[in-house]
Amino acid sequence: MKHFLGLLVVLFAAAMTHAQYTATSEVPAFHATRPPAATKLPPILTQKQLADQGLIAPAQIAAYKAATRASSVAYQMPCYCYCDRNHGHASLRSCFEGTHGANCGTCMQEALYSYRQSKKGWTAKMIRNGILQGDYKLVDLQNVPAIP
Repeated sequence: MKHFLGLLVVLFAAAMTHAQYTATSEVPAFHATRPPAATKLPPILTQKQLADQGLIAPAQIAAYKAATRASSVAYQMPCYCYCDRNHGHASLRSCFEGTHGANCGTCMQEALYSYRQSKKGWTAKMIRNGILQGDYKLVDLQNVPAIP
């Protein structure tokens, strides 16, 4: 009986661990293609709008500029803070239509990564694959170069 209870505890722990990994292993929401030309997307917050809310850190400003400069790329990227589940976001771009992107390190890293890679000539699919592999985590938010 003692061994049976021990086995049940181990099986329960294994099941719970497995459930955690399967729940977050899904790719968050994104668009597979650029927005159609006639589509009017919601605006990304400006530097002034951020400043009016006290969001003036260099990483915050740079991430919003990156999302603006590479808007159609951000539209095609998933966001691994899983804001599609909690905030109804449809892609990484959605994070920067409000203040969510300024308060989330994952969003800022992904926006800066997407912008930098797009400037290197990477396609949206190549950038998305980099994000899926976690390459955006290498973006250092403490030392963000200014974005023109």
